Amino acid sequence: MCGFAGFFGGRSAQGTAGDEALLTKMADTIANRGPDDAGYWLDAAQRIGLGHRRLAIVDLSAAGHQPMASGNGRYVIAFNGEIYNHMDLRTELQKTGLAPQWRGHSDTETLLAGFAAWGIQATIERVIGMFAFAVWDRETRSITLGRDRLGEKPLYYGWQGSGQATVFLFGSELKALKAHPAFAASVDRNALCLLMRHNYVPTPYSIYQGILKLEAGCLLNVSMSRPDAQLTRYWSAPDVVSAGVANPYEGTSAQAIDALETLLKSAVSQQLMSDVPLGAFLSGGIDSSTVVALMQAQSARPVKTFTIGFNEKGFNEAEHAKAVAQHLGTDHTELYVTAKQAMDVIPRLPGLYCEPFSDSSQIPTFLVSQLARERVTVSLSGDAGDELFCGYNRYVLASKLWSRLSMVPASLRRVAASGITSLSPAGWNSLGRPVRGLLPGSMRHVNLGDKLHKAARVLVSQNSDSLYLGLVSHWDDPASIVIGGREPPTWLRGKPPHLLENLDPIQRMMAL
Repeated sequence: MCGFAGFFGGRSAQGTAGDEALLTKMADTIANRGPDDAGYWLDAAQRIGLGHRRLAIVDLSAAGHQPMASGNGRYVIAFNGEIYNHMDLRTELQKTGLAPQWRGHSDTETLLAGFAAWGIQATIERVIGMFAFAVWDRETRSITLGRDRLGEKPLYYGWQGSGQATVFLFGSELKALKAHPAFAASVDRNALCLLMRHNYVPTPYSIYQGILKLEAGCLLNVSMSRPDAQLTRYWSAPDVVSAGVANPYEGTSAQAIDALETLLKSAVSQQLMSDVPLGAFLSGGIDSSTVVALMQAQSARPVKTFTIGFNEKGFNEAEHAKAVAQHLGTDHTELYVTAKQAMDVIPRLPGLYCEPFSDSSQIPTFLVSQLARERVTVSLSGDAGDELFCGYNRYVLASKLWSRLSMVPASLRRVAASGITSLSPAGWNSLGRPVRGLLPGSMRHVNLGDKLHKAARVLVSQNSDSLYLGLVSHWDDPASIVIGGREPPTWLRGKPPHLLENLDPIQRMMAL
């Protein structure tokens, strides 16, 4: 998966040798992201340093080593990700006479050649892939950070320190930034409010003061003459959503199915680009099963698939995955996880995640990744299917609820909500305990009190947007429990994109 880190500016008390040691220390904190190779580049005069840890996927030779300089020497890059259409870009460069003398066949080299020929933004607009990068421009003496359209690859940045020691830090993980002596590591209480609402800290915020995540679909440029970060949005999700709604597909259902299959097949085919063993996570659900089916249809050998199973039937999807694997003829590996194995992961979580992330899926995700790494280097998954194809129950639930709730006077709904919240969640749990045995098996383990309090929040909703916010919030008023904290604006609360105002409720929920 690769990772990088670096610094720009500041004054070193230990000279070039100290800078090199510091750069090595920062990059080595994320060695787990890139166990195959390490590289460091430093221009002491310009106070810029790049460190890189490599997981070799495309071009395993030394020609893929990073940080990498462009053929004309202008750009130096540290890159994390994959450019799926990079061979098409090479062909375009060749046809127009703008290609350099190629040294290898890595997508990083292709990216640099594009920067030299077309400029950074024009190249990124041509690119299909997942990526984050930091590129130093020797001509303008500025650094540009970039992130892919949907933010698949992480990238943190920010100014730290004071006076002559002020330094711009950036990297794939916060732990790399923390290795720099200027890093203050002051927890941002406003970000804690976001954590209480969402169970994670959404972009552009981070858990630390003064440190941000680069927004998806954005480039950011910084120089000593212009230290205020200049943010450029090269791709906009609201624009794409609005264009899609304004120009809906007009073919028949059968044509839509064929068009979708063609598109998915092409996308999966591009992501099979690899010089190392490749496999897939398989849960047995629609999303991962579709991806694996399209992989197997394009592979001459059985695709390696991996599943985590649980002995608790209510949580176990391994049986479905096994049936799909047998049907498709994949080379399937499954691991049934015990409670102890799951618990043993917990002490490792602070090392896996740089900021609080409260989703229980992180444990099986780590375990299936660990299982897959024994046989492959890259695994495809079925993420984002629910977002793209309206797969979450809350989309339909919110729409149906609001159509009914809106018919009940707001005053009555407030009275009902007040009655529910007059008793604590624990109190409701105690009241519900005597009748639990009479409930269907699927409902006996439901936390009744929490569910009722969430229902109370839904009752006082003013419109479909506030109803949706209540459904996806894990705490309704985070600032009330974080001392000195104030919830910053996000797309869900405080700054909805004006381009999404004309969507119907379900379309808007999906877009958000």
